[in-house]
Amino acid sequence: QVQLVESGGGLVQAGGSLRLSCVASGPTFSRYRMGWFRQAPGKEREFVGGISWSGSRTDYADSVKGRFTISRDNAESTVYLQMNDLKPEDTAVYYCAAASGLFSPGRHDYDYWGQGTQVTVSS
Repeated sequence: QVQLVESGGGLVQAGGSLRLSCVASGPTFSRYRMGWFRQAPGKEREFVGGISWSGSRTDYADSVKGRFTISRDNAESTVYLQMNDLKPEDTAVYYCAAASGLFSPGRHDYDYWGQGTQVTVSS
């Protein structure tokens, strides 16, 4: 029922910043926990960050803590991923995800997925 549309990917120099956006088309966005994942060529999809439906709790992969920030604007049905101090190893396709279950640190299962947006970090 939830459809996700992502934007904000692109090419950036190492040390630069990007902000990814994900807009939900349905009216129930505020009741969903949201997350961001990424997948590099030849590698498994990995969890990046998650946020509860109220936005009061967040969860991050160790590799991005202190550099990435996830946030949401329920009035605009949008979740963001602010990425600072980008590194070449951050290069991947980034996916927005949504689920109706309760948020919990370490819970990384999601039901709905965006189309993905490419982030490329050059050295």
